[in-house]
Amino acid sequence: MDNASQKKSTIDMRQEKDKQAILENLRKIPIIQIACERTGVNRSTYYRWRKTDLVFTKAADEAIKTGLALVNDLAESQLISAIRDQNMSGIIFWLKHRHKAYKNKVEISGGIKIDNNKLTPEQEQAILKALELSNLNNNSPVRKEQV
Repeated sequence: MDNASQKKSTIDMRQEKDKQAILENLRKIPIIQIACERTGVNRSTYYRWRKTDLVFTKAADEAIKTGLALVNDLAESQLISAIRDQNMSGIIFWLKHRHKAYKNKVEISGGIKIDNNKLTPEQEQAILKALELSNLNNNSPVRKEQV
């Protein structure tokens, strides 16, 4: 193996190791900035890998999804602990978001009234005058038949 191909192989191995480290960090904490800082890889490198390596992109998306599920489980666990400790904010939050009877509700009522009254002669004249004034390109006045 020549020196150039050995160097490329070494770089590829290091990049693969860094990619795996980022994926592992994303599974624990699904924040790209933190995963990059912990592995010593620039965010721009992470996004370049996402553009050029579809396998990495899919793996990163899956790792973020796994990390989000982990954080959600942790948050729910903490919320349940707060409920057990009779924390009223936790109880209210749980009920508002998990129980139909306690959800925020918006009640809308009303009706629609359709008024098919004809225009008064004054309203007709006002509309005709407005149309005439707005018809700047055409010198002919607006006739009632055109309305």
